Amino acid sequence: MEHFNWTQLIPGVGHHYIHVATAACVTLLLILFSLAARASLGKGEKAITPAGRFSIKGICEVLVEFIMGLSDMVAGEEGRKFIPLFCAIFIFVFVNNLFGLLPGMTPATDNLNTTLAVGLFTFIVYNFMGLKEHGLPYLKHFMGPVIWLAWLMLPIELISHAVRPMSLGLRLAGNMTGDHTVLGIFLDLVPIGIPVVFYMLGLFVCFVQAFVFTLLSMVYVSMATAHDH
Repeated sequence: MEHFNWTQLIPGVGHHYIHVATAACVTLLLILFSLAARASLGKGEKAITPAGRFSIKGICEVLVEFIMGLSDMVAGEEGRKFIPLFCAIFIFVFVNNLFGLLPGMTPATDNLNTTLAVGLFTFIVYNFMGLKEHGLPYLKHFMGPVIWLAWLMLPIELISHAVRPMSLGLRLAGNMTGDHTVLGIFLDLVPIGIPVVFYMLGLFVCFVQAFVFTLLSMVYVSMATAHDH
């Protein structure tokens, strides 16, 4: 059974392209938000002065501080240069997840095509960062610590790295599909009162899934760029 989705009001968006339309809407929303955030930052001393009240600038400060603290725990201070990347991954996944809580909307992150694409992006980025940081010696990372075991470690490492984008994508899509399904069932059964509990649970799941996805991305980037291979 096909359920109505607000994105289907956009000309040319059929049932099979809902996730594409939703991801495009979220991307446009985040672009507008980032432009507003940049404008609210100001210049000079104002740019480094913490926000004194709830505002776009304050929201961004909380987000950056949260991601920075998490990155410092995972990758140390060396990981701070990747803060923009980690923030982008977190906010894209989190906002896409949140769209699933809106009546008449389906999160793009409950579609495997979307989550695999984000997982593949992470895979490409951390390998690129590894090559940029170490050059061709980065490839030695795939051969293990003992050269005479390279024949065994190479295929194991290649398989291990190849399944990372798939595991990221499957975990995110599976959890968001489950959460959206449970919420939809209880909305159909008891449309008033009880669903509030599942909306709160859904909000928690949205955050946790974005957190886990970002945390694993940090781990992969940290391992690729570390100098103790």
